[in-house]
Amino acid sequence: MAHIETVPVGVRLSTDVEYRPNRANPYRARVRWFDPTTKRRKSVSEGKDSEEEAQAWIQTIIEAAEAGLSPSMATMKLADYGETNMELALRGLELKTRDPYLSGWRVRVVPALGHLPVRMITNGVIDRTVQNWIADEHGRSTVKNTIAVLVRVMEQAVRDGIIKVNPARVTGWQKLYKQAEDELLDPRALALPGWEALVELADALVAASHGEYRGWGEVVLFAACTAARIGEVSGCRVGDIDTTNWIWTVRRQTTPAPGGLVDKGTKGKRARQVPIIEEIRPLVAQRILAAGPDPDARMFTGPRGGRISTAVLRDATHWDDVVLKLGYEHLRRHDLRHTGLTWFADAGVQVHVLRKIAGHGSLTTTQRYLHPDVHKITAAGAALSAHLSVLRAPRSLPSPIVVAR
Repeated sequence: MAHIETVPVGVRLSTDVEYRPNRANPYRARVRWFDPTTKRRKSVSEGKDSEEEAQAWIQTIIEAAEAGLSPSMATMKLADYGETNMELALRGLELKTRDPYLSGWRVRVVPALGHLPVRMITNGVIDRTVQNWIADEHGRSTVKNTIAVLVRVMEQAVRDGIIKVNPARVTGWQKLYKQAEDELLDPRALALPGWEALVELADALVAASHGEYRGWGEVVLFAACTAARIGEVSGCRVGDIDTTNWIWTVRRQTTPAPGGLVDKGTKGKRARQVPIIEEIRPLVAQRILAAGPDPDARMFTGPRGGRISTAVLRDATHWDDVVLKLGYEHLRRHDLRHTGLTWFADAGVQVHVLRKIAGHGSLTTTQRYLHPDVHKITAAGAALSAHLSVLRAPRSLPSPIVVAR
């Protein structure tokens, strides 16, 4: 059994908040204490955006210490806690059940929540995470197994006294799954209305980001205009762009994995070609120039040169707040892809070509983006009726042959 570090009641904690300019989180909150067991002085710290947030963080550490929990345990990340206590959390499970649980933990839970302290994981955080798993089109059994292993780990945290209530016991996620399925039956409803709306969104996200990094807006413009996933945009290299014919060969995507983001093949496991429209060609040319001559250089990165994921884009741009203010509260990062495919369909791109651009395995999936033009549908019905009318019409008898006498 893992050892849960505690502190005797009454152990004195010293706290301070230090302002460090020119940092993404300039207010460093720090708690220090003397460990009576090891006879050593220990400390934990964390950067925050404001002094108020720093003081609030310190207060949570103080409350944990008053409950007998050490500051280091109170700030322990979910990934570390799970690694230490997984065997205990999964006790009693059969091997055939453990494997999908552990896969869900490594592939989904750790990349999404592993960086958060156990005590900071709330019902709301888990609700949004589950919604993202559903939006990423994971199967029902996959989501179920992922939630199940998270519930077990968080239940162990309850037993250890780190948290009081298990926030992972979410209810109604099956209804959310059904809602997501219904939305995917009509992906056009998730698209932005036009170019102006896209530019407005990109500019607003840049304005909301730290340092107003233009790269976030360029990622959004490029993703929508190429109908690509954010992971595919992150995986784009200079050598993938043909500036003679203005075509992007989509070869890879960046996805979360234990230990960070990694590159792997596209979702369809095969490369596809996507046109680069005139509206974003200057943007692409500038990105190529900035990336340098190396064909393996990334086209799009974060402000510090790091890889981009949908979660990184969301957090860096305060996505949820921005789209709510713009009146697109339903809009997710994946809906940029829905936007591009809807625009391609409305432009008259033939369905078999649109399927290649999208990389869809099924033509049925692509057909959902076609405009349900009522006039064309009724005209098709009228044409069929006219055709059948001709078939039903009685055929005229041949004229009698008159024999001369």
